[in-house]
Amino acid sequence: MSDVREHVREKHAEAARQSAGGCGCGSGCCDVGSSDAGLLYGDLAVEVPEGAALASLGCGNPIAVAELREGEVVLDLGSGGGIDVILSARRVGPAGLAYGLDMTDEMLDLARRNAADAGVTNVEFLKGYIEEVPLPDGSVDVIISNCVINLSADKPRVFDEMMRVLRPGGRLGISDIVAGDDLTPAHRAERGSWVGCIAGALSFEEYEADLRRAGFADVRLTPTHEVADGIFSAIVRAAKPFIEGS
Repeated sequence: MSDVREHVREKHAEAARQSAGGCGCGSGCCDVGSSDAGLLYGDLAVEVPEGAALASLGCGNPIAVAELREGEVVLDLGSGGGIDVILSARRVGPAGLAYGLDMTDEMLDLARRNAADAGVTNVEFLKGYIEEVPLPDGSVDVIISNCVINLSADKPRVFDEMMRVLRPGGRLGISDIVAGDDLTPAHRAERGSWVGCIAGALSFEEYEADLRRAGFADVRLTPTHEVADGIFSAIVRAAKPFIEGS
């Protein structure tokens, strides 16, 4: 897991440096991502500083599916340049809070600058791993993520951590890369690298099974578009039951 993690960190650090210099993410992006935030976020892209838009490495728009409400606490796993944290902070309002979690110092520095430029104060960026979230149990209402969970080499642990930090009734609104059920791990590796967001992708069946094993209910995976042969950008929704195990 450490080798995969370090390769991902190096790639995202380079993306942060390029964005800080005024360039798009270029080679720092996932192979399936888009360096044009306008293509993924539409009119929402104008709500964030240019630096946040340039650093967007995602494959979707979790803000469009998370249905954020005033006063909620949101956690963005793998927050990168902060685009989803800034957008979330504006939607939950002054009574709410948006956390961004990232393991890359360069991305955290960039995200903090972007949040300051955007004038949002109800944000907090944390350094850490999505397999080891540095937040207490039951402290978050909503978890979002944008093309990051596929990069983890220990996805079951990520799902366990999401379950742990969510409050009962909390929910997921995630964009991720998911493989067709007919593709073996070897087939996925043929279509792209792990740091390119393809080789490490779970299949639809695997993704749902892992979420349910962690205790999630109302699991729904919806493909939005095909990004490679048999590889899809997908919306992932799920909820933590009010009574665990129900």
